[in-house]
Amino acid sequence: MNKIPNISFLIILLIDLTLFACSSRIDAPIINNNKEPEHTEDVFFYGADMSYLNEMEDCGAVYKDKAGNIKDAYTILKDEGANLVRYRLWHNPLWTNYSTLDDVKKSIRRAKNKGYKVLLDFHYSDTWADPGKQQIPAAWLANLNNTSELSEQLYQYTYNTLETLHKENLSPDIVQVGNEINAMILQDGKVVSPIDWDRNAALINKGIQAVRDIATKNKENIEVMLHIAQPENGLWWFKEATQNGITDFDWIGLSYYTKWSKYTLNNIQEPIAELIKTHNKKLMVVEAAYPFTLKNADANTNLLGNDALLEGYPATQQGQLDFLKELTSIIKDAGGSGIVYWEPAWVSTNCKTLWDTGSSWDNATLFDFDGKPTLGMTFFNNP
Repeated sequence: MNKIPNISFLIILLIDLTLFACSSRIDAPIINNNKEPEHTEDVFFYGADMSYLNEMEDCGAVYKDKAGNIKDAYTILKDEGANLVRYRLWHNPLWTNYSTLDDVKKSIRRAKNKGYKVLLDFHYSDTWADPGKQQIPAAWLANLNNTSELSEQLYQYTYNTLETLHKENLSPDIVQVGNEINAMILQDGKVVSPIDWDRNAALINKGIQAVRDIATKNKENIEVMLHIAQPENGLWWFKEATQNGITDFDWIGLSYYTKWSKYTLNNIQEPIAELIKTHNKKLMVVEAAYPFTLKNADANTNLLGNDALLEGYPATQQGQLDFLKELTSIIKDAGGSGIVYWEPAWVSTNCKTLWDTGSSWDNATLFDFDGKPTLGMTFFNNP
């Protein structure tokens, strides 16, 4: 018997196999080589909000490793185990050169070069947005009471911003549609109460749609987060939002500051677990902090003082670490997927903020008054 295979047969077989392989992949997703394709389902995020870092460096701040060597802050946090960074974005802040689109581009580029995932926080304001104020950008004020036109402005701004970032290979992994949107977003002056859910849902859903549309166009996986301050507010807000048609989001984001929440570490697991179970969404505490001292490095009054302390967690570096380790464990046990430390690098400098010279947070950063990591920074290594 001739054991040498027929060459023509092999060629035909090779062609058939090639055609089969190609046809079997027609419906496979096209992966953008500039973006890692994996989703975030199985990742626990240890994050840091680094929105202040560029400004602090321009003001002369220096960051050191444990040995006292001056290093890039991204490297220091990365070496401790951080894997995500968060940035705020203001619409047109004429009062500062930071948290603008150009500043955010610079930040995201630095983060991606270090291998971080990125969470982009649209404030939809020219200044700080929070539960007490959601000041509409000045450029949008004319459409304050025209929900249809305002929705379109919000959509185009969100879409165009993400398209600009995409073109520079700077697309975020997660997008917050608003910051601490307990109140109705895009207001002028005093917060309106109760929430006009017809207006609120129309605006929020338009922002979500912009993220979905640009992600589809660019074949990227960008997830959507809605962010509420304090767990107790998350319980009612997400219930009402869902009842009013806001359902197409991936993440529940929470701020948790002991100073402003009724929950302590003894019972915070309950609302976190309830939110995850009720809404079947991933959950991340995207703002949390704890003081490592009650001393002040400058004349700027610190926001977190005695009123932020919990029993058993003193304002020491060990107390800060113990708080963060316990909170992280609670989030994990409740089924949560991440924790972000708010402003670990907002140290004291000679520059002025909106409030005073220096920092309102120098006793609650993850760098001590000498620029070295606090013991609290090691929570990023919490197993």
